[in-house]
Amino acid sequence: MLKKIFTDKAPAAIGPYSQGIIANGLLFASGQIPIDPATGEIEGDDIVAQAERVMKNIGALLEEAGTDYRNVVKTSCFLADMGDFAAFNEVYARYFTEKPARSCVAVKTLPKNVLCEVEVIAAV
Repeated sequence: MLKKIFTDKAPAAIGPYSQGIIANGLLFASGQIPIDPATGEIEGDDIVAQAERVMKNIGALLEEAGTDYRNVVKTSCFLADMGDFAAFNEVYARYFTEKPARSCVAVKTLPKNVLCEVEVIAAV
């Protein structure tokens, strides 16, 4: 049985998808970009500020699903510029202290021309 996750503490889905789905004890969270859910605007002009907003959005989804960063088993990280890798990692490391499995790639363009996007899979 699938359970949809929704919280107003993270950006609402802007297309035909859910913020997250719980299936078989795992949360599959949609990619989060640095949108402030209160304003709907992109937060931050640099990778550090944008990564912080992304992590807050992920935290809100994890909380709504009844889990937290310690239970994340896999992340997929997308960067607009691999030159931001080190600065992104500094923010990332403060949140993902259990060091889940991860992939991190540079992509040509992200939605709304943001600098980063992160999706997670977590045990619930």
